[in-house]
Amino acid sequence: MKKPATIILIVIAALGVLVLAGLFAVFYLFAPVRTEVFSTITDVTVFPDNSEVNMNLTSSAFSNGQPIPVKYSCKGGDVSPALAWTDPPAGTQSFALIMDDPDAPSGTWVHWVLFNIPITAHAWPENTPKDAELVNGARQGKNSGGRIGYNGPCPPSGMHRYFFKLYALDTTLSLSSNADKKAVLAAMEGHILAQAGLMGTFSK
Repeated sequence: MKKPATIILIVIAALGVLVLAGLFAVFYLFAPVRTEVFSTITDVTVFPDNSEVNMNLTSSAFSNGQPIPVKYSCKGGDVSPALAWTDPPAGTQSFALIMDDPDAPSGTWVHWVLFNIPITAHAWPENTPKDAELVNGARQGKNSGGRIGYNGPCPPSGMHRYFFKLYALDTTLSLSSNADKKAVLAAMEGHILAQAGLMGTFSK
């Protein structure tokens, strides 16, 4: 007959094995979930806090995090603001710009889709014509209102944030001017060399 002390040691060892097995099971079970969350946070479609900025995007109309003047909203002239950016990395062939509002009641509202901006451009002038094809070769896609060109801030209520996201690409995009944000993001996948963000606020 085994002594009580021996039995206790056997029980403790068995419990230790069970605990270790449980820890390994938890690790392997939740590891894919952690990877998925990380990949979502670093996705180029999400640009909430400039955490991945490696170019600098500015506007003479407003500073980052500050109110966008009425002139650039639906209450004013609904004209696009002037933008400027620092040098992109070597190999850049074109730029793309997306402006959207993640605070819209129905989900993110896309205000501006602009792509195939030529590499020679380090700034964008105020009041872009609402044309599909621009004189410098750039193209404008559809906003969430189904129209081509810039759609200024026009929140139904409260303070909204408007994100301007600039992408330096190693290619030009073979898309028509009817392309929306989803199509542009899909075409940019694997071609982004750098990106920059600028955020302004607006309240009616």
